[in-house]
Amino acid sequence: MSTPGGATVHAAGCVLWRRAPGTGEPQLCLVHRPKYDDWSHPKGKLRPGEDPLAGALREVAEETGCTAVPGAELPTVRYPVNGRPKEVRYWTAQAVSGTFTPNDEVDRVQWLSPPAARARLTHPRDRALVDALPPDLGSV
Repeated sequence: MSTPGGATVHAAGCVLWRRAPGTGEPQLCLVHRPKYDDWSHPKGKLRPGEDPLAGALREVAEETGCTAVPGAELPTVRYPVNGRPKEVRYWTAQAVSGTFTPNDEVDRVQWLSPPAARARLTHPRDRALVDALPPDLGSV
Protein backbone atom coordinates (compact mmCIF):
# COMPACT_ATOMS: atom_id res chain seq x y z
CA MET A 1 0.00 0.00 0.00
CA SER A 2 1.43 3.37 -0.95
CA THR A 3 0.20 6.79 0.07
CA PRO A 4 1.24 10.37 -0.65
CA GLY A 5 3.12 10.37 2.67
CA GLY A 6 5.24 7.40 1.65
CA ALA A 7 5.18 3.63 1.72
CA THR A 8 3.60 1.81 4.62
CA VAL A 9 6.01 0.82 7.38
CA HIS A 10 5.47 -2.86 8.17
CA ALA A 11 6.15 -4.09 11.68
CA ALA A 12 5.19 -6.98 13.95
CA GLY A 13 5.07 -7.75 17.63
CA CYS A 14 3.54 -9.84 20.37
CA VAL A 15 1.46 -9.50 23.46
CA LEU A 16 3.96 -11.55 25.46
CA TRP A 17 2.64 -13.43 28.47
CA ARG A 18 3.69 -15.93 31.12
CA ARG A 19 2.21 -17.62 34.15
CA ALA A 20 2.89 -15.62 37.32
CA PRO A 21 5.29 -17.33 39.70
CA GLY A 22 3.30 -18.65 42.63
CA THR A 23 -0.25 -18.06 41.38
CA GLY A 24 -0.05 -19.30 37.79
CA GLU A 25 -2.23 -16.40 36.66
CA PRO A 26 -1.38 -14.84 33.28
CA GLN A 27 0.92 -11.82 33.29
CA LEU A 28 1.72 -9.59 30.31
CA CYS A 29 5.17 -8.21 29.54
CA LEU A 30 5.42 -4.52 28.78
CA VAL A 31 8.58 -2.83 27.54
CA HIS A 32 9.71 0.69 28.38
CA ARG A 33 11.34 2.54 25.50
CA PRO A 34 13.46 5.42 26.81
CA LYS A 35 13.55 7.13 23.38
CA TYR A 36 9.77 7.66 23.61
CA ASP A 37 9.37 7.30 27.39
CA ASP A 38 6.45 4.97 26.82
CA TRP A 39 5.22 1.51 27.81
CA SER A 40 4.22 -0.77 24.97
CA HIS A 41 4.17 -4.35 23.72
CA PRO A 42 7.41 -5.62 22.17
CA LYS A 43 7.37 -4.87 18.45
CA GLY A 44 9.55 -3.61 15.63
CA LYS A 45 10.00 -3.07 11.92
CA LEU A 46 10.19 -6.09 9.67
CA ARG A 47 13.36 -6.75 7.70
CA PRO A 48 12.95 -6.89 3.90
CA GLY A 49 11.22 -10.16 2.97
CA GLU A 50 10.85 -11.23 6.62
CA ASP A 51 7.82 -13.29 7.58
CA PRO A 52 5.68 -11.21 9.98
CA LEU A 53 5.41 -13.92 12.66
CA ALA A 54 9.15 -14.61 12.50
CA GLY A 55 9.76 -10.87 12.81
CA ALA A 56 7.42 -10.62 15.79
CA LEU A 57 9.26 -13.42 17.62
CA ARG A 58 12.64 -11.89 16.71
CA GLU A 59 11.55 -8.54 18.15
CA VAL A 60 10.33 -10.23 21.35
CA ALA A 61 13.73 -11.90 21.75
CA GLU A 62 15.65 -8.69 21.00
CA GLU A 63 13.58 -6.47 23.28
CA THR A 64 12.83 -8.81 26.20
CA GLY A 65 15.41 -11.60 26.02
CA CYS A 66 12.55 -14.13 25.95
CA THR A 67 12.07 -17.07 23.67
CA ALA A 68 8.34 -17.37 23.03
CA VAL A 69 5.81 -19.79 21.59
CA PRO A 70 3.31 -18.00 19.33
CA GLY A 71 -0.43 -18.30 19.78
CA ALA A 72 -3.45 -16.60 18.26
CA GLU A 73 -3.09 -13.69 15.86
CA LEU A 74 -4.52 -10.46 17.25
CA PRO A 75 -5.96 -7.46 15.35
CA THR A 76 -3.56 -5.53 13.13
CA VAL A 77 -2.91 -2.00 14.39
CA ARG A 78 -2.59 0.90 11.94
CA TYR A 79 -1.46 4.44 12.75
CA PRO A 80 0.62 7.25 11.22
CA VAL A 81 4.27 7.81 12.13
CA ASN A 82 6.12 10.86 10.82
CA GLY A 83 3.59 11.28 8.04
CA ARG A 84 3.76 7.64 6.92
CA PRO A 85 1.24 4.89 7.59
CA LYS A 86 2.44 2.11 9.89
CA GLU A 87 0.90 -1.34 10.10
CA VAL A 88 1.77 -3.66 12.98
CA ARG A 89 0.65 -7.30 13.05
CA TYR A 90 0.43 -8.87 16.51
CA TRP A 91 0.19 -12.33 18.01
CA THR A 92 -0.10 -13.66 21.52
CA ALA A 93 3.09 -15.42 22.57
CA GLN A 94 3.93 -17.33 25.73
CA ALA A 95 7.39 -16.70 27.16
CA VAL A 96 9.15 -20.01 27.76
CA SER A 97 12.71 -18.97 28.63
CA GLY A 98 15.13 -16.09 28.70
CA THR A 99 16.40 -13.22 30.80
CA PHE A 100 15.98 -9.51 30.17
CA THR A 101 19.08 -7.37 29.74
CA PRO A 102 18.56 -3.59 29.46
CA ASN A 103 19.70 -2.03 26.18
CA ASP A 104 19.46 1.27 24.28
CA GLU A 105 16.04 0.43 22.83
CA VAL A 106 14.37 -1.07 25.94
CA ASP A 107 15.61 -0.17 29.41
CA ARG A 108 12.92 -1.90 31.53
CA VAL A 109 10.29 -4.61 31.33
CA GLN A 110 7.37 -5.20 33.66
CA TRP A 111 5.24 -8.31 34.08
CA LEU A 112 1.72 -7.27 35.06
CA SER A 113 -1.78 -8.73 35.30
CA PRO A 114 -3.83 -7.95 32.18
CA PRO A 115 -5.83 -5.17 33.94
CA ALA A 116 -2.64 -3.60 35.36
CA ALA A 117 -0.89 -3.88 31.98
CA ARG A 118 -3.85 -2.26 30.25
CA ALA A 119 -3.67 0.65 32.72
CA ARG A 120 0.14 1.04 32.30
CA LEU A 121 0.19 1.06 28.48
CA THR A 122 0.81 4.53 27.10
CA HIS A 123 -1.17 4.32 23.86
CA PRO A 124 -4.88 3.43 23.54
CA ARG A 125 -4.09 1.33 20.45
CA ASP A 126 -1.99 -0.96 22.68
CA ARG A 127 -4.80 -1.22 25.25
CA ALA A 128 -7.11 -2.52 22.51
CA LEU A 129 -4.77 -5.52 22.09
CA VAL A 130 -5.22 -6.44 25.77
CA ASP A 131 -8.99 -6.22 25.23
CA ALA A 132 -8.65 -8.56 22.23
CA LEU A 133 -6.83 -11.32 24.13
CA PRO A 134 -8.57 -14.70 24.08
CA PRO A 135 -10.45 -15.30 27.36
CA ASP A 136 -8.71 -18.67 27.73
CA LEU A 137 -5.18 -17.17 27.48
CA GLY A 138 -3.99 -18.74 30.73
CA SER A 139 -5.55 -22.12 30.08
CA VAL A 140 -3.17 -23.17 27.31
